[in-house]
Amino acid sequence: MNNSSSSKKHSPDQPETSGPTFKSQRTKMDTEKKILNKKLKDVEISCPIVYGSMAFWLGKKASEYQSHKWTVYVRGAMNEDLGVVVKRVVFQLHSSFNSPTRVLESPPFEVSEAGWGEFEIAITLYFHSDVCDKPVNLYHHLKLYPEDESGPMSTKKPVVLETYDEIVFPEPSEGFLARVQNHPAVTLPRLPIGFTLPPPVPVEDASRRKRGDTKDHPLSQWFMNFSEADELLQLAAARQQVQAHIAKLKRQINVIDGPHQQLKSISDQ
Repeated sequence: MNNSSSSKKHSPDQPETSGPTFKSQRTKMDTEKKILNKKLKDVEISCPIVYGSMAFWLGKKASEYQSHKWTVYVRGAMNEDLGVVVKRVVFQLHSSFNSPTRVLESPPFEVSEAGWGEFEIAITLYFHSDVCDKPVNLYHHLKLYPEDESGPMSTKKPVVLETYDEIVFPEPSEGFLARVQNHPAVTLPRLPIGFTLPPPVPVEDASRRKRGDTKDHPLSQWFMNFSEADELLQLAAARQQVQAHIAKLKRQINVIDGPHQQLKSISDQ
């Protein structure tokens, strides 16, 4: 499947230590922590994501063991920075690759490689401690060749395979909601009547957030569009087709029932 490796190694998390505090402040800090950890019932936060791969044929540079360069990734549905929710992403490549387990500790969450074969990639998402304790497992089939394999292959147009999904976090903590309520990567549904949003957490450093934003990604021109507006247009077009098909069937039924009704009237006389 592979002939070379270009990933970077990442060191494991360093243990987090908390500094000393004044005894008079401890009660206040514990109270604030309880408030932030309080679960919000009848509320859920969703995070739209896209995971997939993009493969470029190497053309004249292709060899027996390296026919394509490809990138597998997890991104925001509208290319937003997922780092506000996702802490770490682990990509499990085919065992023929050097260091097949690739760990990404910060966005953009992606792995680029070169090889010749298609295979399934396991993708595991780990979240920040105030988001969720349980990881999410995804599976993506790396696709190198277009559907029409008999057609000419191009070195300029990649083979793209993407999947859209939404990760839903029911009963989030107040701390999580306060931290992400103004972030474009998450979606907040209609809140219960009388519910008051906690004060928002100050926005993180803009330059740091931009590093995880894939709007300016070199492959962004090939990313598929999964916007709600496009989905609504597709649904509207499908509805029109269904309505037109129903109208056509009704006309056909009327044509068939017409002579039948005439024969029935004659027989009743």
